[in-house]
Amino acid sequence: MRLADEAPAEASPCRADAVRNRLRLLEAAARLVAEHGPEHVTMEAVAAAAGVGKGTVFRRFGDRAGLMLALLDHAERAYQQSFLAGPPPLGPGAPPVQRLEAFGTATLRHLVVHAGLLLAAEHDPDRRFAAPRRVRLVHVSALLREAGAGGDQELLAEALLAFLDTALVDHLRRRGGMTFERLDAGWRDLVARVVRAA
Repeated sequence: MRLADEAPAEASPCRADAVRNRLRLLEAAARLVAEHGPEHVTMEAVAAAAGVGKGTVFRRFGDRAGLMLALLDHAERAYQQSFLAGPPPLGPGAPPVQRLEAFGTATLRHLVVHAGLLLAAEHDPDRRFAAPRRVRLVHVSALLREAGAGGDQELLAEALLAFLDTALVDHLRRRGGMTFERLDAGWRDLVARVVRAA
């Protein structure tokens, strides 16, 4: 997974080498998480993979939790950008039902790729329903409204988002043996039924 080159949002501008180090560290951490899972990634391993000293990792992210949250934050921003301002059918410009279908596909892909990080972050009950989920809820509610769905769009959106729950998707894939394609088809069927029924 290649992370986009972007400077962190900080009060003072970073030196160019600090920005490069941060990107190198995030890319190394992302590779290690993809290969071994977040529970097996240490600060030492990230430093070695990035070719920097361990102190650099601690200075940039504070601790292992800070590094994992930075990885998750970066992935979440890119994912949100894709459905809020990306090209259609996921982004603006496509009919609302097509956008809902594409949203489910993109979300399932996001959950599969980042399952370890997302599940680790969800151990905190407050984080489970935090800002990123709120963005999804507002987005799905707006698309339902635009599609002409009647009823309580917020509750309908909550019902749709329950299908895209990180723990559920992980359970269905790993323990239920369901393929991505089956989950994606199920999402599209659910969207069609909700919009038709409403």
